[in-house]
Amino acid sequence: MTTNRKAVAVYGATGHTGKFVIGELLRRGLAVVAVGRDISRMPAGVTARLAGIDDAAALDRAFAGCSVVINCAGPFLDTVAPIVEAALRAGSAYLDVTAEQASALSTFERYDRRARDTGVAVIPAAGFYGGLADLLASAPVCQRPAEDMTVAIALDHWWPTEGTRKTGERNRVPRVVVENGNLVPMAVPAAKTAWTFDAPHGVQEMEAMPFSEIITISRHLQVRNLRAYLNASSLNEIRDATTPAPVAVDTQGRSAQKFAMEVVARDSSGTRRALAQGQDIYAVTAPLVVEAAARMLQPSFHRSGALALGDAFDAEDFLRSFKPEHLTFQLNAT
Repeated sequence: MTTNRKAVAVYGATGHTGKFVIGELLRRGLAVVAVGRDISRMPAGVTARLAGIDDAAALDRAFAGCSVVINCAGPFLDTVAPIVEAALRAGSAYLDVTAEQASALSTFERYDRRARDTGVAVIPAAGFYGGLADLLASAPVCQRPAEDMTVAIALDHWWPTEGTRKTGERNRVPRVVVENGNLVPMAVPAAKTAWTFDAPHGVQEMEAMPFSEIITISRHLQVRNLRAYLNASSLNEIRDATTPAPVAVDTQGRSAQKFAMEVVARDSSGTRRALAQGQDIYAVTAPLVVEAAARMLQPSFHRSGALALGDAFDAEDFLRSFKPEHLTFQLNAT
């Protein structure tokens, strides 16, 4: 989309998602600085810089000259604060791909004013969890005030990465939903329901499992009640310690995993739906966050503060940039 040669720093460059992100940046001709703790594991063909999250001076050196910093290193409860702080010191915009509600909420609450004062945008949860649902909810068909909104996700498998395992162990913060316009703790035990998706997923048994989309959507859209569900079969897989990590099956390095995400908004005027389908939730995070970074590099981008993905950009135009290579989507009202 752009030939702007200002560099994009990727923290967590050696991780599963970080490698996808760097690959997508290179595919789009953007200058990349790979940042992490182990220089020997950095991908070939890019500038590499060494920095730990506990070394502010090293982070300052790593992000020097970079216009955008993308944080792919979880658990984000531990990495966001030092990396956002360093990005702001460098005058760089910031993106991350957290699914962690507490991390996204903290970013909005702690860094909105400082990002505005610095004149940069800080966008948490710009990946599959958080960002994609926020874009679907922000598309014109869904974005007007809603009495009720539901996010439903189906994965035919969830083969977790090492980072996902570590985040699950670290993130014990109670999950929240929106009731009567307020963030409140999710009821325990988690509610269960059934949901009918398009093929290949069909009818799925679902369990309440809100991720960072609750935080991003409620940040900028008027929704009285907001909840999210994930299909029970994928939850059973990720809760099983013997479930293997994802294995690449194509030239892009994607696993065979298929996903569907549906956002349904209801009010007195009827029901509106936005649906996205694609392959590999980790891989699809890369075009999502890289598209955001590329747009932030454009001279026409003037937003600042802590923003959700669907608030920072035209949601439908953003989604259309992914068809058909990365995902497909549908928007309709009944």
